[in-house]
Amino acid sequence: MKRCGWVTADPIYIDYHDHEWGVPIYDDRLLFEFLNLEGAQAGLSWITILKKRENYRKAFDGFNPEVIVNYDEQKIEELLQNEGIVRNRLKVNSVISNAKAYLKVVDEFGSFSSYIWSFVGGKPIENHFLSLDEVPATTPISDQFSKDLKKRGFKFVGSTICYAFMQAVGMVNDHIVTCHCYEKNTKEMA
Repeated sequence: MKRCGWVTADPIYIDYHDHEWGVPIYDDRLLFEFLNLEGAQAGLSWITILKKRENYRKAFDGFNPEVIVNYDEQKIEELLQNEGIVRNRLKVNSVISNAKAYLKVVDEFGSFSSYIWSFVGGKPIENHFLSLDEVPATTPISDQFSKDLKKRGFKFVGSTICYAFMQAVGMVNDHIVTCHCYEKNTKEMA
């Protein structure tokens, strides 16, 4: 079965690629989770974060922003001792900042999904890349998205992280055209 070239033989990666990556997500909580996991990945490999994803979900109360905004210094110290996540103070604190910013966005837009998807006009951008070399690390949309997130108080949301997020949650279909998921995602988006 032909897959995108970034997929290794690791079963976790294969499952993620075949069933999650690039599939449009509209669930607020799941979008919030992905945004924070992409931020946690900064400077690391995505497989590292995928292997820690369940630990992250437990450590951060299922990525429930209403709970996360109330984290105190004791909870932060507890998280920094948790070997199941990336123990970086800036990244841990960013989840709390992001939860606060998330709640403001929901108040303004009615849902996080409405806000997120507004950057692509409410539907996925369908790319037609023939090789990984053609896939960009950033785009003008990810630049705009990053700038707006930062203005609203989100952390670890540079343009490269934003584009990776856009790919992961299906805002763009960046499966290579020869990948078996390309056609499937194209049909799901139609």
